[in-house]
Amino acid sequence: MSKRVFVAGHNGMVGSAIVRQLQKKNDTELVLRNRTELDLLDTRSVIDFFKNESVDEVYLAAAKVGGIIANNTYPAEFIYQNLVIETNIIHAAHIAGVQKLLFLGSSCIYPKMAAQPMKESALLTGLLEPTNEPYAIAKIAGIKLCESYNRQYGRDYRSVMPTNLYGMNDNFHPQNSHVVPALMRRFHEAKLAEAAQIVVWGTGTPKREFLHVDDMAAASVYVMELNKDLYEANTQPMLSHINVGTGEDCSIKELAETLAQVVGFKGRIVFDSTKPDGTPRKLMDVSRLREMGWSYSIPLKDGLQHTYEWYLQHQDDFRG
Repeated sequence: MSKRVFVAGHNGMVGSAIVRQLQKKNDTELVLRNRTELDLLDTRSVIDFFKNESVDEVYLAAAKVGGIIANNTYPAEFIYQNLVIETNIIHAAHIAGVQKLLFLGSSCIYPKMAAQPMKESALLTGLLEPTNEPYAIAKIAGIKLCESYNRQYGRDYRSVMPTNLYGMNDNFHPQNSHVVPALMRRFHEAKLAEAAQIVVWGTGTPKREFLHVDDMAAASVYVMELNKDLYEANTQPMLSHINVGTGEDCSIKELAETLAQVVGFKGRIVFDSTKPDGTPRKLMDVSRLREMGWSYSIPLKDGLQHTYEWYLQHQDDFRG
């Protein structure tokens, strides 16, 4: 007998990757709704949806997301919309008797000065990065919503916190994209223009961790399907979230050099040390998930190659 699985945010980068994972399964019937079909900010609509659809499991990948500029410019929208989306879905799922749910958060939940690599236990131990604090607060609230419904109602609502993600369906917008798609697009355009050099902000020394979105999706399904006893044996009732990443990082200089190879850019890479570097290092401690039996499978260069091939097929979608 197949189970009906609702993937909230199925058109996004992570949600679409989860859909691809679940489509491989014979026992899963996907329940998908786009924004015009279901407004996740409308409480009544979300409650009615769950009441009518007999959903068995939920992957909560829907969120309002953006880079530093967007987070700084629209902090009220980021905290309000993310709180409403997760509150609507988690509460409506509970009312409808949905026993299993997976909430997807973000590594920005951890304090700005958290010890590296960042353990799950670092949550709520210090001040957050000011630029995305509203978004981070909403994600922390999502974790605590899941834990609270578990404690009070015996639900099995779990949370995973991904590191920096990249891959197909990423955002390659020239102003609003994150570091991998932003640099990939710049190297591609510089290659076409036969530019002699590319200037990258900062010294190139900060280190970052990158996980391919297909690995994130695989980890999400793995955590959702983990035996409950094993899950609870490796977590705590009010510290139940699980980091998802590679447990490895690279410098921005190494990332840029790898991207240049993947794209085929032959010019020089120049680092502008007058521009800010940001946090020196952001690395997830993934020992909890590794002990549960999962680790990543897509090496960074291979993942970047796959992503570039996807970008070449879809670059017209990112004109402007």
